[in-house]
Amino acid sequence: MSAHSIKNFDELKTTENRRLALQIAESGYESIDTNSVILNSLKLDNNILTVQEKSFDLSKFKKIKVVGFGKASTDAALAIEKVLGAKIIAGAVIGLTKTNCEYIKIFIGTHPKPSQANIDAGEKIYNIIKDSTAEDLIIVLVSGGGSSLLCYSQDECKQNISLYDEFLKYGQRISEMNTVRKHLSVLKGGGLAKLAYPATVVGIIFSDIPGSDFCNVASGPTYKDKSTIADAQAIIDKYNLGKFILIETPKEDKYFEKVFNFVLVSNETPVKAMEKKAKEFGFKTNIISTELYDETEEALKKIFSGKSENTVVLAAGEPKLVVKKKGGSGGRNLYMGLKAIQMDLIDEDSVFIPIASDGMDNSDAAGAVVDKNAIEKIKKLGFDIKDCLERYDAYPVFQKSSDMIMTGPTGANVSDLMILLTKK
Repeated sequence: MSAHSIKNFDELKTTENRRLALQIAESGYESIDTNSVILNSLKLDNNILTVQEKSFDLSKFKKIKVVGFGKASTDAALAIEKVLGAKIIAGAVIGLTKTNCEYIKIFIGTHPKPSQANIDAGEKIYNIIKDSTAEDLIIVLVSGGGSSLLCYSQDECKQNISLYDEFLKYGQRISEMNTVRKHLSVLKGGGLAKLAYPATVVGIIFSDIPGSDFCNVASGPTYKDKSTIADAQAIIDKYNLGKFILIETPKEDKYFEKVFNFVLVSNETPVKAMEKKAKEFGFKTNIISTELYDETEEALKKIFSGKSENTVVLAAGEPKLVVKKKGGSGGRNLYMGLKAIQMDLIDEDSVFIPIASDGMDNSDAAGAVVDKNAIEKIKKLGFDIKDCLERYDAYPVFQKSSDMIMTGPTGANVSDLMILLTKK
């Protein structure tokens, strides 16, 4: 088994600068490894469960239940079984990767659009949580992708699909779509906390949201929602998204008095890890932003404005990409890599790596390595970069040039990451 997070590391490390940039990328992936994060953050000692610095006396609870949803949830479920084992009375999580759990039922759902598998899992999660008492402890594993993976009813599923299809045309911030999603669901926007009341709820959050607005992760099932039906309707009207049946999210404080949310990772986690690794290699570092929402061209200008000799520029976020034509392949990161070539931003001494933290840039690739060597290969292959960008079809370019980064599903999701290394 490869010791590298990047499966094709050895094939990609064709220059010293590439090797260094890829090792920096790997340090980011390692920092968000779900199994390690859970085992480092949750400790059980003599019936006292400590999450970060908060302790829970498990002897005070008759039942311990675990539910979860999102790209990290199945790996998190496996890790939490290592901590709690047979203390878990009931459990169900839905994710995208299979794990073999003993006490928690694993569902494999679909993303970014929900399906019947998502509904089946949502029903199971709903039934585990409903009728909970004050003597129950419910641990909720919340991670990116949960907004589509967690889907309780057929109606919510249909509306979620319609919302996604319409919203894709505009490429706006995920927070706006999640505001609407909260008002389509009985579980999102604090609905899960209401359903669990009066149980004690421990939210274990793996954030994929740029910045610190953690109530938007998986549309905030364990957070009190500040938005209203009117806010959701305003977004629908703003983009002319169509007709949706909206419900109000719970606003009563009592539902959240025994809810404790712990953010174990965010996109700042890999950025800090990559910064540390870059400094270990002797580079200066420049963190541009961990909330990069700009259009791709503007995001690239910001990243490359920080470029200087012997420096690693770092950024994280979800640059805006409005897909105006169907039929292309690849996601934001491959598109960004190709756009950097078109904008002639890459010089002889630079390596640019845009990658998806979940390992799936709307494809089986995480992203790409872009440097002068890659550009030469792409030119020799005869690709029309302008045409590929216009068709949103970056995948074949980097596939043929052999510059795609392949990690497989990482079981983590904290937005996209960008690395620009310059060394003479």
